[in-house]
Amino acid sequence: MQKTMKAVVTTGVGGFDKLDYTDVPVPEISPGEALLQVLAAGVNNTEINTRIGWYSASVSGATEDALAPAPGASREDGGWNEKTPFPFIQGTDCCGRVVAVGPGAPQSLVGRRALIRPCIRTAGWDSLEHHWMASDFDGAFAQYVKVPASEVFPIDCAWTDAELGSIPCAYGTAENLVHKLAVEAADRVLITGASGGVGSAAVQLCERRGAEVVAVVAESKQESILSLGADAVVNRGDDLVGALGESSVTKVVDCVGGEGFPSLLKVMRPGAAYATSGAIAGPIVALDMRDLYLKDLRLIGATAWEREVFPNLVSYIEAGEIRALVHKTFPLAEIVQAQKEFLQKTHVGKLVLIPPAPDR
Repeated sequence: MQKTMKAVVTTGVGGFDKLDYTDVPVPEISPGEALLQVLAAGVNNTEINTRIGWYSASVSGATEDALAPAPGASREDGGWNEKTPFPFIQGTDCCGRVVAVGPGAPQSLVGRRALIRPCIRTAGWDSLEHHWMASDFDGAFAQYVKVPASEVFPIDCAWTDAELGSIPCAYGTAENLVHKLAVEAADRVLITGASGGVGSAAVQLCERRGAEVVAVVAESKQESILSLGADAVVNRGDDLVGALGESSVTKVVDCVGGEGFPSLLKVMRPGAAYATSGAIAGPIVALDMRDLYLKDLRLIGATAWEREVFPNLVSYIEAGEIRALVHKTFPLAEIVQAQKEFLQKTHVGKLVLIPPAPDR
């Protein structure tokens, strides 16, 4: 095997100039680890947010601020769990093929096409402690990536590499939200940001459970979201209370936050539940405590994935119960163009990076 590989190294907090497409050593695996050739890696908000230091407590604006290079390269608290390990390789999504395993890892994995579970519960399932591939250690924006073998999930299906590479982060996050909310057929679920990666996945996952799905989405993307299984759509920016009525939904899946947050509590029925894993419109929101306690609402944060989430996704794919939405693919070397197009938010579905084939 080649000794070096092509990779995108994120060198620090800042603009697109911090993305360096270069040669680095192929990772060396340790006992219990697996090495995969990366076949496809999706583009996500989290990689951009990490690069610009958006997770820092000093940041209060929307992720749209990423359109300009972020100031403050000394943001020490801009990582998920601790200081971001710059320089490092991002890439939270990975469809890959296992090429080697270390001692103690199943030899049967070698040669299998697989997905990597990027959220690793480092202290076991009884603890919420976790680390994320591509936020806490090197990820999949490279020809090869190494991970604990326990996070490698072989998959048998007819999907393309790019389709599988669009799945882990967005669909895993959405399944975790839906699982924590215990969505069922009796629910009326409101999903914000429904044309994004997590939102469009949540539409499918809630529809799969038989729930009634109301999606908040820009008018230009509404037909696409209805085709995924949404029962109704509300135009982004419209008055939710006027469109749906107060106390009209039982569950809310929200990755938007921002100024629209108060109206979400208004449309929730007494006893309803809300879950979030992001805040692309801004992390600082107005919360009327009276809505919270007088309606006995439940607000749920969802970052650490539950044990069932990733095995569920693999089973849904293999059973043909969900479908991937790949808008466009780019060579890995064109990551800057891919992230710029991602930030325009004109697409429905995922943008996916394809690394060059390795030298043999």
